[in-house]
Amino acid sequence: MTGGTEQPRVTELTYYPVKGCAGVAVPEARVATDGLPHDRAYVIVDEAGELRWQWGDPGLALITPQVLDGAAGLTLRAPDRDDLRVDGEGQAEEVTDLPGQPYGAVDQGEEAAAWVTGVLGRPSRLLRVRKAPGGTAANHGRLHVVSRASLDRLNGHLAERGVAPLPMNRFRPNLVVDGWDTPHTEDTAARLLVGDTELAFTEPTVRCAITMVDQDTGRRAGPEPLRTLADYRKGEDGIVFGAYFAVVRQGKVTVGDAVEVMDA
Repeated sequence: MTGGTEQPRVTELTYYPVKGCAGVAVPEARVATDGLPHDRAYVIVDEAGELRWQWGDPGLALITPQVLDGAAGLTLRAPDRDDLRVDGEGQAEEVTDLPGQPYGAVDQGEEAAAWVTGVLGRPSRLLRVRKAPGGTAANHGRLHVVSRASLDRLNGHLAERGVAPLPMNRFRPNLVVDGWDTPHTEDTAARLLVGDTELAFTEPTVRCAITMVDQDTGRRAGPEPLRTLADYRKGEDGIVFGAYFAVVRQGKVTVGDAVEVMDA
């Protein structure tokens, strides 16, 4: 997996308190079998209770959450808006089922609804997830892993087309690994040992139009990277980049931790 003397290591560790919104980079975290603390613990929905996604609402990228001292509540920030603070409890703890989702959520009230509506320009509500296994709305696996080598390969192909390189945040990973010589090692690694935490591969990450949203401006900026990825990363289920991993042994993950590829 690596032919050099450098040990592959974790270089970025990020969780996303509100699904679709900006991530929070941290130097370390305790990782449980249900993933990173606070990851996708909240969602924003439309009037029908359907999840809002960045492709339809790219302004989600400009909403920056901050968890309040490890509690259930959080503060939301957005350009030209006063901060919003919610306690995470909601009104009477009434759990609402969400259409097409395997979990329910607790509405965070009218003030929060008015705030997210103002930011996105469309009627929206903020909810805290309650019924998902592990209590989050994370997709497919508990940790989303992308390697620097995979991004470097993509950016090499983009350079051949005269396209500027893309940052890692286009792919919204939880964990970034640097030091693998072979791009897309995350696709073939059955298990990863990260510090004292053990992860098991679940499936590759199928990519959608959200990767064409500039995470710094909150604007659509296609057709890349999907156009270029389609040339060499298109599989039976779609375009893949990165991989999802389940947590099979919980522990502490720290930026700088060595990453070891293990046999199944």
